[in-house]
Amino acid sequence: MSPASTTKAAKRTPAKAAATKPASTAAVVPKSATSRAAAKRAKPATAQSRALTDTIFDGYTGAPSFGRPYDEMFDANGDIRPAYRGIFKAMAESDRADIETRIDALGRAFIDQGVTFSLSGKERPFPLDVVPRVISAAEWHKLEGGIAQRVQALELFLDDVYGTQEILRDGVLPKRLVHSCEHFHRQAANIRPPNGVRIHVAGIDLIRDENGEFRVLEDNLRSPSGVSYVIENRRTMARVFPDLFASHKVRAVGDYPSHLLRALRASAAVNEADPNIVVLTPGVANSAYFEHSLLARLMGVELVEGRDLFCRDNVVYMRTTEGEQRVDVIYRRIDDDFLDPMQFRPDSMLGVAGLLNAARAGNVVISSAVGNGVGDDKLIYTYVPEIIRYYLGEKPSLKNVDTLRCWLPEECEEVLDRIDELVVKPVEGSGGYGIVFGPDATGAELDALAKKVRNDPRGWIAQPVVQLSTVPTKAGDQLRPRHVGLRPFAVNDGESVWVLPGGLTRVALPEGSLVVNSSQGGGSKDTWVLAARGSEGERELAGAKVVSSRVAARPAESAPEPVHTQTQQQQQHGTAPAQAREGQEEVGQ
Repeated sequence: MSPASTTKAAKRTPAKAAATKPASTAAVVPKSATSRAAAKRAKPATAQSRALTDTIFDGYTGAPSFGRPYDEMFDANGDIRPAYRGIFKAMAESDRADIETRIDALGRAFIDQGVTFSLSGKERPFPLDVVPRVISAAEWHKLEGGIAQRVQALELFLDDVYGTQEILRDGVLPKRLVHSCEHFHRQAANIRPPNGVRIHVAGIDLIRDENGEFRVLEDNLRSPSGVSYVIENRRTMARVFPDLFASHKVRAVGDYPSHLLRALRASAAVNEADPNIVVLTPGVANSAYFEHSLLARLMGVELVEGRDLFCRDNVVYMRTTEGEQRVDVIYRRIDDDFLDPMQFRPDSMLGVAGLLNAARAGNVVISSAVGNGVGDDKLIYTYVPEIIRYYLGEKPSLKNVDTLRCWLPEECEEVLDRIDELVVKPVEGSGGYGIVFGPDATGAELDALAKKVRNDPRGWIAQPVVQLSTVPTKAGDQLRPRHVGLRPFAVNDGESVWVLPGGLTRVALPEGSLVVNSSQGGGSKDTWVLAARGSEGERELAGAKVVSSRVAARPAESAPEPVHTQTQQQQQHGTAPAQAREGQEEVGQ
């Protein structure tokens, strides 16, 4: 049996098993177990449950039970999980009026600081919830190792598929799968970065399933967005709730820009002692412009648009008031197709003509590398466990979500047979767009979807409905369970992969929704990774500034007035790249 067929058989087993149980449950519970669970729920209230009365947690019903998702604060008995005991105690003992005042302060802080994202073409403050998400030191240690393992394997994969393609010759992945990927760019073949790093920043999206196990939902290797909200969430929470940080050992997140800057400096081919680094943005109309400007400011580098750069003799220069300056490293936040009009879209006004030739000549480093999108293709994602085994000879530390691949005939037939109970996703989709939840779809919608799958099986995957874990979230005047996802950020400097402790927790704010994307109305939480005992140096001290005093002393940046040039119109209308509008550059990717 070939590796591909072995993989297919392995994938089909859990999927078929899922057909025999309700989509919203983790397993079928015997009748006797259900009766015992019901009896347990019927017991008199414990001292802890009585303590919820007249607190912000009054009426919260998040404890997991048969047919319900895993709640991260309360266990099956309604008891507080160890990592959340301090948070629960502090908030339960606080006056409700005081909590409400602080919640109002959170919202005002984001508005005052201009921490926004674009939703339906309008700038809105990014909703930050009052209850942080907490991850224990031991659990984070496992996640950190699994994320680093995944990034290392994908680095080797990208180097291989744009080089000798040994993984394809060995039949681990079908050649036509890689070559048919929309983001596999032959223009990037044999362009090897000086220090071998293509994935300088990765965003690995995780979910916690009904059993409480973290699984990888997808990989983002191009321009994963959202780290600016991680930094601002922490700064705001530390200012509004300093007492919480005084009683917890929370690992800091404010040093992310220094880790990113070190990785970019290490990637430089020339001027290694003092490389000139810039952040390339599509402009102020981009949904993630706030992040672009924040990272440039915190790293102390220039924020530029394509019109600020030009190439001459395969060298990139920046126009400044003091004359031309050579550019050594470009941290780009522009989609491949719009990066170089000489190689990709000739009508692009967002990129720089000749940029790819300069990279091929070794005179500039593009971060992240052109063509990285083949590594986060949703079909390639299903083969990442095999990729890890092939390159690293290791067992994957983090499991994927069980996935059916419509491009394989047998699995496609299974998807069509079970289309009313699966979540069907477009391979090239992003931001939560195009996803169809079978159980919620109408007959007409399912018929239309089945037709699309038959016409383009390469373009679709399907997964069982996973009841994402819940965390108490402010809804109206009470806390209610809301589903959450997690995007940790990993930075690769060529020597090691550093994972930002925590990452961006996104919340599906509408009741019952499983889509956490900001483009679908989602919000966020500050994510706390508790430091291990004896690691005082990693603690987020109450009142401590998340950024250096030198950076914090600078006045807040104000965005320039929009000028509706052709460049701006490309960003705002149909000629702009999907990523520049709502793709990986949108917090919801």
